Amino acid sequence: MKLENSSVVVTGGAGFIGSHLVDRLLGANNSVYVIDDFSTGCLKNLAQHDGNSRLSIEEANVLDEEMMIHLFDGADYVFHLAVQNVRLSLRQPTLVHEVNATGTLTVLKAAAAAGVKRFLYCSSSEVNGTADVVPMPEDYHFRPETIYGASKLAGEYYTQVFQRAGWLSTVIARPHNTYGPREHYEGYKGEVIPRFTLSGLGRKPLTLSGDGSQTRDFTYVTETADFLVRLMASKRALGGTFNICRGQEVSIREIADRVIELTGSEAGIEYLPSRPSDVLRLYGDPARLRAVLKDSPQITIHEGLSQTVDWFRKNVPVTGEILASLEPENWDSVECEYWM
Repeated sequence: MKLENSSVVVTGGAGFIGSHLVDRLLGANNSVYVIDDFSTGCLKNLAQHDGNSRLSIEEANVLDEEMMIHLFDGADYVFHLAVQNVRLSLRQPTLVHEVNATGTLTVLKAAAAAGVKRFLYCSSSEVNGTADVVPMPEDYHFRPETIYGASKLAGEYYTQVFQRAGWLSTVIARPHNTYGPREHYEGYKGEVIPRFTLSGLGRKPLTLSGDGSQTRDFTYVTETADFLVRLMASKRALGGTFNICRGQEVSIREIADRVIELTGSEAGIEYLPSRPSDVLRLYGDPARLRAVLKDSPQITIHEGLSQTVDWFRKNVPVTGEILASLEPENWDSVECEYWM
């Protein structure tokens, strides 16, 4: 089955992964309804579609159940990507729980009420915690390190219940460390690769939390978006959970060294204390994805980093203001909850 000429809702569609997913969906002649509260996403990520009559954008919060039911009316498919991130959960865990866990339950109910054909929940490799078995399969013994990871796991369980109860046809995707063009770099939203990239282009030291031996399984964003669509469209994927990953373990120090090479920076690396509750090792197993779709992400970290650095060089001016937004311990910029 191909996902085309359909009515599709994307929550979090103005975000990093969400906007690339919208690119992919519009390219297949779907009508796309983006729902975003713009706490993380931005309209600039969708500017390439200005004037496209098949794209509608609504500013709304996924916790607003009545609004979600209204906005899902007539939709064939719902991709649920709206989320608050891991660093925010270090200081504001209640908000992260509400958006990621309760918000997922809200949109599941709204999708069931609207009678959508299928619902895709976009989870995260952070549900696993630090790996002690590698590569990590989908039924890994979960030990999330943060409220973010735990809240994303709660969303998986809610999605599974809706499938088992017969309330909704669902599929769960678990992207691993997606990176690429449009990735967030500012403040607490900033991710490691764009922060390294802009520091390198600005001839500033790359700030690295910990010793750099932490590993991740990086996946280029266009491939993440493509496999989200392919999983949604696959009859064999129905009811399943799938890692979206290359199955390649890469250290953060390797990323830093490669970015320095690509940007020509001579400022080096500044080592900082480890981030609280940091996952030390992530390394996914894409075998189930390959079994169902006969394919898995193929873009190497060297190729993907080259494309990413090139995009940031062309699209983000490295001004003093931009460099100032690359706070080294960016989770500290968020006010703590009263009990912490």
